[in-house]
Amino acid sequence: MRALFIGGTGTISAAISKQLLTEGHELYLINRGNRNGVLPEGAHSIIADIEDEEKVKELLGEMEFDVVADFIAFEKRQLERDYRLFNGRCSQFIFISSASAYQKPLSDYRINEGTPLSNPYWEYSRNKIEGEEYLMKLYREEGFPITIVRPSHTYDERSVPLGVHGVKGSYQVIKRMMEGKPVIIHGDGTSLWTMTHNSDFARGFIGLMNNIHAIGEAVQITSDESLTWNQAYEAIAKALGVPLIAIHVSSEFLDTSSDIYDFKGSLLGDKANTVVFDNQKLKRLVPGFTAKVRYDQGIRRTIDYIMTHPECQREDPEFDKWCDAVVDAVTEAAENVKRTLKK
Repeated sequence: MRALFIGGTGTISAAISKQLLTEGHELYLINRGNRNGVLPEGAHSIIADIEDEEKVKELLGEMEFDVVADFIAFEKRQLERDYRLFNGRCSQFIFISSASAYQKPLSDYRINEGTPLSNPYWEYSRNKIEGEEYLMKLYREEGFPITIVRPSHTYDERSVPLGVHGVKGSYQVIKRMMEGKPVIIHGDGTSLWTMTHNSDFARGFIGLMNNIHAIGEAVQITSDESLTWNQAYEAIAKALGVPLIAIHVSSEFLDTSSDIYDFKGSLLGDKANTVVFDNQKLKRLVPGFTAKVRYDQGIRRTIDYIMTHPECQREDPEFDKWCDAVVDAVTEAAENVKRTLKK
């Protein structure tokens, strides 16, 4: 199989790239050359900015592919560009959408591909929906061979999956845990969430590649394991060998407490909702697929990797200061209520 990835070095795409090459497939990656140090060995690199459409077209020449997948398209205009570049050049075009595009609030926490797409809280999700609709129209009206993939919360060895974190990633929350400081869990921590190791996602994705039964379909790829956020954070603390000191704060309060962090989108439009994914469609299209990495096992791998790789230990003093302020505000509010009632 000959495949072309736009991207190829991110959390999701890197795992797919490695597995494809291990299986002996031919892989091309379009990238700007900024992360050549993390390119998988054996991949063919096409150095270009995908936004430079004419340059990319020139570099591609007459090349054709079994599969083209865009991992970094976030807006319809980018998919319009992809259509101009790859229509007639590939047997399957895969768009990586997002499970956050599903209906918020949910009418049923059990999600399958028939769950309506609607998210008034997050522009990111609405852009993904618009992209899906554009591609499905091309498939229906012109036969453009598309497949839409909807990941949920996928993680790898470089970053701990969290509900509340800063712009520099997850390490500052880990650092707070190790320092014995409270960490913030949105809501009461009992909503269900699904986190998928990128190696499991990769196996499902590869099963959809060059798969005639996946053409014209939207497919979600997640683990079947659901955890409460309390359980997820407990597993992180256990992997670190420290007790969890958690403070629970409503998602609405977190949203209004900062102009820096988009908690309206990432929490109210995504992680604050209980979600349980039904992966029967994926298993029908990819017989034998099952997620193999249990969350507590995967998170131990991640913690071990981060603690032995200093480049993953990006401190975030601004986020740490915000956490302290939120913790102080919630604690003080509770004390004020007590004082008021004693009067």
